[in-house]
Amino acid sequence: MPIQFPPDRGEILICDFSGLLFHEMEKTRPVIVLSPKISSRAKLTTVVCLSTTEPSIKEDYHLEITFDPPYSPKFPSSTMWLKGDMIYSLNIDRMTRPHIKDEAGKRTYPIRKIDRDLMLKVERCVLNGIGLKVDRVPEIL
Repeated sequence: MPIQFPPDRGEILICDFSGLLFHEMEKTRPVIVLSPKISSRAKLTTVVCLSTTEPSIKEDYHLEITFDPPYSPKFPSSTMWLKGDMIYSLNIDRMTRPHIKDEAGKRTYPIRKIDRDLMLKVERCVLNGIGLKVDRVPEIL
């Protein structure tokens, strides 16, 4: 079920990239929200992609991230790779939160966010991914 409200910066969601063109992202995958809530564009959010596949050549826009516990049953790997060169501004109707079932079988949709230190590393990778090499990312959280 798509999320109903703009997500928070640093929140981890699942995004359906279907309908994009060849060589663009083509499947459903986890993403990290980069943009803050902006009232004038409440249905859009900017995200950076995560992958469970380790890059064959590691670049300065890749970042290994370990989740404990793993992000979701659909993505059970505890290790994911940030693809800092894969950023998109998309409608939140493409975004969902993963669900888990409690002991009674009821679905819950936990909110997962990365911490401030990891967000700074993510921002550095994104800047590297778009060719903006910097020594230090400004603190904006």
